[in-house]
Amino acid sequence: MNTRAMHPSDVAAGERPSPSRPGPGRRILRAVALAATLPYLGLKAAWLAGSQVGIPAGSVLSEPGTVLTVANSVTLLMDASVILLVLVLTRPWGIRVPAWTLAVPVFVATGLLTPILLAFPGQLLIRALGFGADPVTEAVREPFLDPWVFNVVYTGFTVQGLALAGLFVPYARERWGRRWQGVTGERLPSSTGVVAAAAASGGLAMAAVYLYWTFGGTAGMGAGAVATHSTETAVVSAAHAVCALAAGAGALFLARGGALPARWPLVLAWIGGAAALSWGTWMLLASLGPQLDGGEGPSAATRVTYAGQMITGLLTGTVLIRFLASRRPA
Repeated sequence: MNTRAMHPSDVAAGERPSPSRPGPGRRILRAVALAATLPYLGLKAAWLAGSQVGIPAGSVLSEPGTVLTVANSVTLLMDASVILLVLVLTRPWGIRVPAWTLAVPVFVATGLLTPILLAFPGQLLIRALGFGADPVTEAVREPFLDPWVFNVVYTGFTVQGLALAGLFVPYARERWGRRWQGVTGERLPSSTGVVAAAAASGGLAMAAVYLYWTFGGTAGMGAGAVATHSTETAVVSAAHAVCALAAGAGALFLARGGALPARWPLVLAWIGGAAALSWGTWMLLASLGPQLDGGEGPSAATRVTYAGQMITGLLTGTVLIRFLASRRPA
């Protein structure tokens, strides 16, 4: 008989949550999420191998250079990481993954996929109602990719986003559910309140810019963006406006505390902040690098907007971290 006294670490290990094996619903979502990565991964692998599938004659993509090869490799790895993420969320060993190594990629994935989840269905609706891009504009626009490529890729991203959300929510509830139970509670320190106010101001400013572009404004867009401006691109601007507003509102509600159920401002801050930070950073980096078509790229005003999104997301993320830290069990 083992009479060794129980060490405190043994108690901690015994209390550590362990996920139950996925039920039928989560297994289906896992299969759907994995399958949804295949079209994008297949296209990227084909292009890296030299295939011209989906690339029309005359497209700047038909003559791949170093920049395009690097871009295809990076985006292929980004989508391939979804496979690892799905496994972490659905395998027993996933609960032992350090929190930050899971939270960071989930935050980035949330940010990159949310605007697509908002904009792509809206674009499909716009086209179905006959309010898509002007046929004359489409006729004179330089070819880039065959239309079916966009439909296949963004349908896959939409399915990925929905499936990952369905997998992450039960995982997070099991591992960190206590963090969002109850109300927001006490007001966070004044320094956090200042950060939240800055995030809210940034969110309002970014939303104002994107709503201006949504409703037909073109100032600050640059000649290339003006030439391709359409109802469909306006839907994308509207999605970014919604995300910026959500980021600012979530940060403000988390910082001020009160009797509001904690889950709602957490959702706003997580989704809105992730979208603002991820897309702002991604587009800013892309705008500063070499352009695939050899053009000048986005205007200075557009780059400032991307930077503003990124900063808004960073500020919101800071408030989010401080709020979650304040609710950490003693």
